[in-house]
Amino acid sequence: MKKFAMAAILATSSFLSAHAASITGLVNTGSFASGAHDTNYSLNGTGFGYVTKDNVWPIGPWIANTATSKWITPSANQAASFDPYANGTYTWSLSFNLTGFDAATASFSGKFAADNSAVVKLNGVAIGSANSFTSFSNFSAASGFNSGLNTLDFVVTNVAQNGGNPTGLRVEFTASNVTPVPEPETYAMLLAGLGLMGVISRRRAKRNAA
Repeated sequence: MKKFAMAAILATSSFLSAHAASITGLVNTGSFASGAHDTNYSLNGTGFGYVTKDNVWPIGPWIANTATSKWITPSANQAASFDPYANGTYTWSLSFNLTGFDAATASFSGKFAADNSAVVKLNGVAIGSANSFTSFSNFSAASGFNSGLNTLDFVVTNVAQNGGNPTGLRVEFTASNVTPVPEPETYAMLLAGLGLMGVISRRRAKRNAA
C-alpha cells in the first residue's frame, strides 16, 4: 500500500514537470515574408503592419533583420516618414491564450527595440521599456497572467521630426514556460496517494503508542 501511495504521488509530480511547455502565441515580429502583413501583431486595434525587407533603409541605422526576427512598420513603404509636427503613438498588440494551463506558473522573457521608444505592457501593466533602435532592451514577466486571454501591448512613441522619420518595432522572445492544468484523474491519483500515506502514518503512530 505504501508503494502504491508513493507511486501515485511521484506519477503526479512527474506529470506536472514533464508537461511544462512553452507558451503558444508568443511569436517574434516578422515571422512572415518580407513585405507581407504581420497578422500576429495588430496595429492600433484596427489593422496590421508590414514585415520589413533586409538591407532597405532604415535597416542599417536600425538593428539588422535576422532569421529569428524582423522589424515591422506601419506602412508597406518602410522608409515612409511619419509624425512631422507632433509625436506619434503606435500600439502593437500580441494576444495569447492560457486556457487549459495554470496561469500562476507562466513566465516569459524577451528583448525589443523601437523607433524611437516603447513601453511593453502585460494586461495593462508595464513590464519593460526600450529607448533605442540600435540595441535591444530586455523585458520579462513571471506574474500578472490571466487564465484565459492575455495581451501584450508594445506602445511605441515616434518623436516628431519633419522628414526622414520612420517608425517600427522589433520583438524577440527568448524563453517562456507554463504548466498545463492536470486532468481530473491526475488529481484523483494524487489525492488517493496522499490519503493512503495518511492511513499509513496513523497506523504507524498507533503501533508506536501500543
